[in-house]
Parts: sequence; structure tokens; C-alpha cells
Amino acid sequence: MKGATSRGGLILGATLGDCVHVAGIAHFLALAQEEGWTTTFLGLAQPVPAIVAAIDRLRPAIVGLSYRLGPGPVRPYLAELKAALDQRGPDRPTLIFGGTPTVCRVAEASGLFARVFSSSASPDEVRAFLRGAPAGSLAAEAAAVPGVPERSGLVERIAKSYPWPIFRHHFGQPSLEATIEGCARLAESGLVDVISLGPDQHAQERFFHPEEIDEASSGAGGVPVRRPEDFARLREASLRGSFPLMRCYSGTRDILRLAKVLRRTIDNAWCAVPLYWYNVLDARSDRPLRQSIRENLEVVSWHAEQGVPVEVNEAHHWSLREAPDAVAVATAFLAAYNAKRLGVRHYVSQYMFNTPAGTWPEMDLGKMLAKIELIEGLHDSTFTSYRQVRAGLASFPADLHEAKGHLAASTYLQMALRPHIVHVVAYCEADHITTPDELLESVRICRQVARDASAGHPEPSFSRPVTGRKDELVSEAKALLAALADLAGPGVDDPWADPETLVRAVEVGLFDSPHLAGNPAARGEIHTRIIDGKCLAVDPDSGRPIPESERIAGVMANLGK
Repeated sequence: MKGATSRGGLILGATLGDCVHVAGIAHFLALAQEEGWTTTFLGLAQPVPAIVAAIDRLRPAIVGLSYRLGPGPVRPYLAELKAALDQRGPDRPTLIFGGTPTVCRVAEASGLFARVFSSSASPDEVRAFLRGAPAGSLAAEAAAVPGVPERSGLVERIAKSYPWPIFRHHFGQPSLEATIEGCARLAESGLVDVISLGPDQHAQERFFHPEEIDEASSGAGGVPVRRPEDFARLREASLRGSFPLMRCYSGTRDILRLAKVLRRTIDNAWCAVPLYWYNVLDARSDRPLRQSIRENLEVVSWHAEQGVPVEVNEAHHWSLREAPDAVAVATAFLAAYNAKRLGVRHYVSQYMFNTPAGTWPEMDLGKMLAKIELIEGLHDSTFTSYRQVRAGLASFPADLHEAKGHLAASTYLQMALRPHIVHVVAYCEADHITTPDELLESVRICRQVARDASAGHPEPSFSRPVTGRKDELVSEAKALLAALADLAGPGVDDPWADPETLVRAVEVGLFDSPHLAGNPAARGEIHTRIIDGKCLAVDPDSGRPIPESERIAGVMANLGK
């Protein structure tokens, strides 16, 4: 097989030793041709000396070998190949391998191969590798000496992988040492593209105030990081295997100061900070609402100046507190709008499904497509967003078998959005803190679902209930945004980006949630209910759904607007 064009080098393929099963290597070379590589198939059942001679003669950038006849028979062939290549020194091509899972485990253990693809690998995973593989002949970075590869950030990883999504998982054990060990395991697995650190509550709020920490509750909610060096150790542990990116949520206090620590110690892959939260509204700190909004926007601006992608993880906080769907859509837009205004070029937009619990799948898609329509309407040469999907934590059943089914079902629905990032939620989180084994099992479930969906997912825009709900929510969100603008004081040029106007929207109940009842910073007077799979405002006495236009009119009438 030979391709007419070259991406930058030659790929040589062969089946190894006595293996005559050609389908896998043939499919790989066909994909390589489609990706613009020149390919040559050396033949079936090639002895090691013939493969080494072909490397010397053709000087390929990549050599792809396959073997399917069992883990025992492949070992002597790999040992012979290693000895032959060791004699040639570090000047060698990138080696990759394909086979059955049991054979692939032997290949991985040999240390010969830059990448091993088992028979469960999807075409999109192979394409992602081919798009990011070294193109130079006998590339130096493919040498046997291990080291950290050239740094690439979130945008580069997505570009190399898409349409196959990258996979991230939240991780933080109750002890620092267990988390360090777990980060190493996750990296070595090759299954996780992004390790998302979860610090404990003390670290989030009191990292710079150790005198306030009660170590009796250390590790509550995540890993007890206490010094910058702790973050650095976690990052160092991940520098192996697939070299996953690492990121961490913003703290809930001294957040700009912590952002600078994260950038320096873990090379924070992207910032995640809310617009309205991490303050007295959710009791995650005692920051007043006005102060927190200003500080949150300051953190967004600082990351924009650093060229770091930003996620304003806002809308799902409202849905977690059972706010009407229209409020979630409007605040999703406000989050992206403020990020763009502050100079963010690459924006991660999170779409949390199954939230509130009880939302119907078609209504969920309609809500997410409404957010997408408004957010991606901001796209231009200065601003791009990336779709990150996840299941809602509160929707998971406690029964672990049922939870696995829910994770798979939710992920399949999420794939309708053609996501760039899949934020995997471990199936066990409704019952207990996730272990590394359970985390990897959850990622494997989601990766298989993504493979199934990559064969062709039903197009959600063909469904009238979906598009009807999308159009309805876009209209309601625009009405909320218009009302927000009407709340602005004299001389405010941009109400959607004015902290005082944003605060006023909560104080008057334009943005409200049942869970905010009794909160000194909010109204908390709204009542909502899941009706026909939608989260709607309702009359507390009759249960009658209140159209968003009617609710907005009532709020504004109380203000004399």
C-alpha cells in the first residue's frame, strides 16, 4: 500500500514473526493514508531481521507492527527486536503496536513502543495519534531515553484529537500521598487526558491561612494540599505515560493569589471559576456577593492576559439549585460574554446534563442547544469555545450497577453535542469517594460509549421536541438578559458586564433559586418543579407553571419598572 501524499514522513507496517492476521495493520495504514501519510506494507509474518533491514533501507518516521497469536509467543520476538534496535543506538523511528488486549499488555511492558493500540481502539483514537505523531524521519523524540515531551496545552490536545474527545476526571484522595500515587497510575493508564485536581475544602478556602485549618477535618472533599510544593509533587507524579494535562478549580478565597500558584506549580491547563458563586450564596466562603463577582472577573482577566483558556463554570450551579432552565441558559451566556469581553480567546463551556435530576433527555438536549446557540453566537476571530460535557452528580443512583448504566446512558446523550471534552463522573460518587480503579473503569465506560457514538449519532436538530425546547429557552433567556439590562444604573455602558447590575439581578429575584431561600444575599422566593421534563417556575399554591415572561414582568413590576 502506498499513499500519494505525505504528512511529513513514511509509515512502515508489518505483522511480526509468525502472525498472518493482516486486517488490523491494513486498517491502520488505510487510516494513515487518509491522514496524509505515505505508507508501505512490508508484508505478513516478517522476521525481525527483515524489519530492521527495512528500517535501515527506508528510514521511516513510524513503524507499525501487529501481532495477535498470544502473549507467550510474542515475547521472544519483542526481545529480539529490542536487542537489534539497541545495537543501533537512539537513532530509531517511532514504534507503535497493535494486537489483542493480552498481547498489548506484553507490548506495553516491553518499553519499545510509543503507543499501543488494542483491538478496542477506535478509528478516532488512531487518527488523533496520527495527527500528533512526529513527522521527521528517525525522530529524536522517539528515542528510547524517556523524558517529558514538548509541552502542549489544551487547545493543541483538542486540535490533535477532535472529533475524538479528550477525557478528564476529577481526582483527589483524602491523603496527599494517596493522591500522588493515584496521579501516577492515571497517567500510566493512558486513558486520561486531563487530571482535574480536587483540593479539600480547607485548601480551597484557607490555603493561605493555615492557622485557620482544623486538621481533624483534613481531606474532607478532596486532597489536603497545604503548600505549593504539594501541588508540584502532584504534577511531577503525572509526568509519565500519556503525560496528561493537569488542572485545578479556583479556590473560594484569595483566588487570584491561588491562581498564580496553580499556574506556577501544575501549569494549570485552564482556569475554572464561576461568575456568581464561591461566596455567601453557596457558603463555600464568606466573601460578599459584590466582592466575589469582582474578584472572579479579575481572575478571568488575569488568565486572559496569560493566554490560559478559561471556563466560567456558572450555569450548572443554578441548575443544581433547581433554578428555572431559562436562568441556566441566560447565565451560561453571561459567563461566556464576560470571558470574551475580558480578552479570553479559548473558552471551555461546560454542559452538565441530568440537572436538575428528573430532566428528560430531549429537554436536556434542548437546554444545551439553547446555551450553544447563544454562546457560539459570540464566536469570531478573537473568541472560540470548546464543548465540555458531563453527567450531573445528583442524578446518579446509589446502586453501583444501576449507576454504571446511568453513566453510559448519559454519556451517549452527551455525545449528540459532538463534544471536545468529556468530563467523566465516576459511577460510584453517589456512594463513596472514587478510587483510581473505579475512576479508570468509569473512563473506560465513557470511551466505549464514545466509540459507539462515533459511528453516527442521531442528529438532535431533527427532533421537534428538542428544537422546540431550544427555541423556547433562547427566547426566554433573551428576555431575562433584556430585563437585566433594564436594571442598570445611570451611566452603565455594558450592564451584562457590570458587577453592580449582576448583583442587582440576584437581589431583586430576576436570577433566583429555591435553594437560596433564607440566604441574606438573594431572594430565594421562587418555586420550581419538573414538568414534562423541564425545570419551570411554578405558582407555590396551585403548582401552575409560570411562563418566564410572566415571572419577569412580576419581578420588574415590583421595582416599578
